[in-house]
Amino acid sequence: MGQKNGYIQIEIKGGFAICHFHPPAEGGKPMDYSDIIEYLNKHEIHTDDMAGLREKLVSGEPAEMFMGPYKGYDFPESMTIKISLDRMKVTCTFMPPSVNGRLLNAKDILEELKKKGIVFGINQDEIMRYLEEREYNQPYIFAKGEPTIMGHDGKIEYMFNTNPSLRPKHNEDGSVDFKELSTINPVAKDQLIAKLTPADPGKAGKDVFGKDMPLLRVKMKKLEFGKNMYLSDDRTELYSAVTGHVSLIDGQVFVSDVFEVQGDVDNSTGNIKYEGGIHIHGSVRGGFTVIAKGDVVIDGVVEDAMVRSGGQIIIKRGVHGMHKGVLEAKGNVMSAFIENAKVVSGGYVETGSIIYSDVRASEDVIVMQKKGFIAGGIVCAGGKVEAMTIGSSMGAVTRLEVGMAPEKKERFGQLQKLIKNLSMRVDKLEPVVRTYNEYINSGKKLDEKNEGYLTQVLKELSASKKDLEECRLEYNSLHQELLMSQHSKVVIKRDIYPSVTVVISDQSMTTKEKRSYCVFEKRDSEIKVSNL
Repeated sequence: MGQKNGYIQIEIKGGFAICHFHPPAEGGKPMDYSDIIEYLNKHEIHTDDMAGLREKLVSGEPAEMFMGPYKGYDFPESMTIKISLDRMKVTCTFMPPSVNGRLLNAKDILEELKKKGIVFGINQDEIMRYLEEREYNQPYIFAKGEPTIMGHDGKIEYMFNTNPSLRPKHNEDGSVDFKELSTINPVAKDQLIAKLTPADPGKAGKDVFGKDMPLLRVKMKKLEFGKNMYLSDDRTELYSAVTGHVSLIDGQVFVSDVFEVQGDVDNSTGNIKYEGGIHIHGSVRGGFTVIAKGDVVIDGVVEDAMVRSGGQIIIKRGVHGMHKGVLEAKGNVMSAFIENAKVVSGGYVETGSIIYSDVRASEDVIVMQKKGFIAGGIVCAGGKVEAMTIGSSMGAVTRLEVGMAPEKKERFGQLQKLIKNLSMRVDKLEPVVRTYNEYINSGKKLDEKNEGYLTQVLKELSASKKDLEECRLEYNSLHQELLMSQHSKVVIKRDIYPSVTVVISDQSMTTKEKRSYCVFEKRDSEIKVSNL
């Protein structure tokens, strides 16, 4: 392979330097003017005719130029080393020796690389290729680092719907079909329910200086599960050991064979408590209790009974609470209607109507069937309340609170009381400590009894101050959340009547007249009403 790129070579003759210009072959590149100047300066060769130098460089023809006196000697072939910014590549270019100068060998090249600290990824074959070709002004890659092989986090793919906020189907006429909820994930025996892709830690690379390149830490994953399941031999696949239903709670898979009650929960069954889900094909009669760690599905009604669920509560015909019925769910609550009952939901509440009930949801309360009314009682939602009609023409006293999850709002009230009591306690103890300090500072000594009492007071004062500080921090955080709840609102799709109190965050208003198709929202630190 012949020389392709252009270059210059110096001849030392009779105490003078002569520059020989070798133009590039077809397709090659000429030598940069700046590179020529750098090369000449390196060897202390100077000329006063810079214009002539440029002219011969760009002429594209072989030429020579008298440079002037030169006191030095013949010099060897030169090597320029460039290291990439990421220290992963070393590119070397060469310029010829003076006409009678010495050529570099492989040992010389390796020593030059070593002087720069380049010790890793050296390509011996590429060095030998250069020594065979001797092509000047041509870059050769003599070393490459080993790039980092990035790993990936562990990943779990669940073969069932893990969305805890499934909602019932709304028919075209506005009714809700509670028979087609699809909120429970059925699973068959030996069915695959989760698959683990293990984390790959990757491999740290090395730069050309032999230093390890940084490697990002990956997140490890493992299959977390309860009873009624088994793993494949390589522990990457999870299967159900029973026919039942599967759910994901706090990152852990649970499979339960649902407890079936073919009729009512009454004297024939007694109270029911089950570790999994419960499906009651009848009703829950007054005075009875149903407690489940999973979902509770009731085909009939719930009377003045207690139903508590670690998942969702679904009541297809509704609740006649008789002022005693209680529903408590960590997940969502769905019921055809809610009447004279207390409902606490860790998710949303969706129902056809709410009558004189206490309903509290961490998320939304949606009352959107044909009538879709809320009349009497109190409804609290961390998100929004949406209904067709709120209040009644008879002036049913109704209170709606949105802007903070009910449990947080309750905690907010508790903190107010705690801060007041702790402040009073601190105010009571500080004068006692002050009096003792004055006594001690006067030079008097406490007896054993008073010293023990002072120690006790100081300990109690310190604990009270610490508790007060923690309560204030939590209070301020909740207060800020209360003030910032911009997306909370009350939506009326038909009418809202007088005597309805709407509370959004820290603001409150009571309706004085009937309004229709409107939205209550907090804007500019007050509740404003706008049309839908």
